[in-house]
Amino acid sequence: MLKKVEEDGIEFIRLQFIDIFGILKSINITPDELNEAFDGSLMFDGSSIDGYARINESDQCLVPDPGTFQIMPWRPAEKGVARMICDVYNTDDTPFEGCPRGNLKRVLKEAHDMGYEVNMGPEGEFFLFHTDDKGRPTFDIHDNAGYFDLSPVDYGEDARRDIVLTMKEMGFRIEASHHEVAPGQHEIDFKYDEALKTADKWTTFRDVVKNVAKKHDLYATFMPKPFTRENGSAMHFNQSLSKDGENIFYDETAKYQLSSVAMHYLGGLLQHAKGMTAITNPVINSYKRLRPGFEAPVSIAWSRSNRSALVRVPGKTGKSTRLELRHPDPVANPYLAFAVAIKSGLDGISRKIEPPEPVEGDVTCLSSKQTAEMDIENLPRDLYSALKAMEQDPLIKEAIGEHCHERFLEGKYAEWYEYDKQVHQWEIDAYLNKY
Repeated sequence: MLKKVEEDGIEFIRLQFIDIFGILKSINITPDELNEAFDGSLMFDGSSIDGYARINESDQCLVPDPGTFQIMPWRPAEKGVARMICDVYNTDDTPFEGCPRGNLKRVLKEAHDMGYEVNMGPEGEFFLFHTDDKGRPTFDIHDNAGYFDLSPVDYGEDARRDIVLTMKEMGFRIEASHHEVAPGQHEIDFKYDEALKTADKWTTFRDVVKNVAKKHDLYATFMPKPFTRENGSAMHFNQSLSKDGENIFYDETAKYQLSSVAMHYLGGLLQHAKGMTAITNPVINSYKRLRPGFEAPVSIAWSRSNRSALVRVPGKTGKSTRLELRHPDPVANPYLAFAVAIKSGLDGISRKIEPPEPVEGDVTCLSSKQTAEMDIENLPRDLYSALKAMEQDPLIKEAIGEHCHERFLEGKYAEWYEYDKQVHQWEIDAYLNKY
């Protein structure tokens, strides 16, 4: 890596990490400081990062993972810029408990100790908006195209193409890219990988999308639901377990061709769905997306086909057998979201949690009587309810660690109370002239 830095004329290295709430942070260093960084001697003020350290315990260290080294193709080739993703450590060389990446590593070690390798494959959705003459986003959508539409109706095709080419240059294997259902909405899917690598790639993906969109005078947002009457953006992620290179979710002789391991993993996902929702859907706007009629789940059920269920089993089986969790959205911290999902699935395997029968019809069309008879529960309807469910599920704290658990709840309750005390435009429109 050091040789590549010299050969490619890299002058700046961005050391990147994510705070508890999923916001990408970065410190720039020069190649002369790389050895110091690898030695764990590069300190920063953790008290200035949301959810990290208090002011009286603020010194923390960034330790870059050399396996994440990537040149940033959208930066100038001359005096180029590269990046590495970092783990956060305490000054005594112990891993920082509040590091989201470190917590995912811990959960993956649990899976490894059980004999499993975890693979993840997220689907990346986002919106493109126009910008003003100062480069700031406007609420002017980039096009009015629909699902799978082509240029010239799809105005975002050029930007999406450049995003894909940039990702390929950075080592991504792209499976598909297309215009999504809503106006100005796009989707890019990249090939699944080991869970930690996938979380790193998702972090890079969001960075690439925003920077390449900017070059096209556009603003890319991963906000879950910009428009009331249109579909929102999701981060569906497909999960599978392998052992000795073989997908152990597949069993040709079993019912639904899902192995007992897959069924128990599925049972764990459903069992802990309410508790994990605050992590997978972490902002107030997330719950505007989780409404009937917009291809987003509202009920805790699974299916082999329909997209209204929380967990779907895609039709392609064999080595491609996987479980698609459909409620996460793209503003979630990928390390924490993966950690709670994997921990839930492993709990299902350990406790042999059996899922209910699949619901093959549209779950949103079931009456309240039918859902009661089938014992189908709903996901939390707002962030406050999700935070309460998170507090009531001890497994979530186990998955993300006590530090992340406490700071996440503290920050998100504050966000909810700030929102809750505001008078919104809908209230003015509905009540001002009426009463």
